Amino acid sequence: MDYSFLIFSLLKILVAVFCVLLPIVAYAVWVERKVAAAIQDRIGPNRAGPFGLLQPLCDAVKAFLKEDFVPGHVRKVYFWLAPAITMIPGLLTVAVIPFGSTLGSQKMVIADLNVGILYTFGIVSLGVYGIVLAGYAANSKYPFLGGIRASAQMISYEVAMGMSVIPVFMLVGSLNLSQVIQYQGGGLFHWMIFKQPLAFVIFFITAFAETNRLPFDFPEAEQELVGGYNTEYSSIKFALFFMGEYANMIAVCAMTTTLFLGGWTLPWFGLDRAAQSLPIGVLHILIFLAKMCCLLFLIIWVRWMWPRFRYDQLMKLGWQRLIPLALANIVATALLLWAQA
Repeated sequence: MDYSFLIFSLLKILVAVFCVLLPIVAYAVWVERKVAAAIQDRIGPNRAGPFGLLQPLCDAVKAFLKEDFVPGHVRKVYFWLAPAITMIPGLLTVAVIPFGSTLGSQKMVIADLNVGILYTFGIVSLGVYGIVLAGYAANSKYPFLGGIRASAQMISYEVAMGMSVIPVFMLVGSLNLSQVIQYQGGGLFHWMIFKQPLAFVIFFITAFAETNRLPFDFPEAEQELVGGYNTEYSSIKFALFFMGEYANMIAVCAMTTTLFLGGWTLPWFGLDRAAQSLPIGVLHILIFLAKMCCLLFLIIWVRWMWPRFRYDQLMKLGWQRLIPLALANIVATALLLWAQA
């Protein structure tokens, strides 16, 4: 039996999770604190290491060493399950993201599925179950309201998000994410952000709602719900919710890069410069990570610059604006393809 496929797949999983995803999660928090400090005319983390670069390590140690207090009134089994369920989808989504071309004979994707986008939407939609379960398990009014808000928000924006990417796959003719990047490799104006700008705008707006980020952070809204679904949590359980949010942000940014920004290609460094050597293959990975980190910075910046919507505005935007626009974009794309046939 040939174990090479299993060994290389396991190696890619370990590298993707422990060398890419988790370090970016840790330092995305550091970047967020620095951005918030700059916008609010403060200094931000500056004690642990130069420029506060060791602050994420200190935060991780603190999360593990703090007392894990479980209130007596909670539903304990669900209370323990909820943080893990919230963290897992962000990790599983990475499996189908083509974060590079090839290194030697190995594709830089863990699972090159022909239905990669369907897998992604199926996994991402599971994240809300952890939040709803946390709200129910806390047996308290504020977490419960946060859980209810999360479920309503997910239902509203999951529909628009799914519909927004349909024109992309109508143009590509495949649900395989690697083939989406292949399609965009012909040059700058082959990128879907230029071919489908409305789809990009709808997808990115719904990404904020799906990750519970401002201006759509209603499930935790500190000014209204004292932290919402994670009010009763502390120590490592609270850290898992926090990590889950940032892991989902990274997954959304990676998916946006794949679908709309050409993945690991550049206009002057596309498919004609496939990874024939190790340096080029590594460069493709760095290109992908650079695009992803730019989107991640944008999501962080928006949190500290935009006010939160009212809840009725959130629902109205999802059902009365984004869904009709996404449907109209599908029809327009279908008519354009029919006219060109």
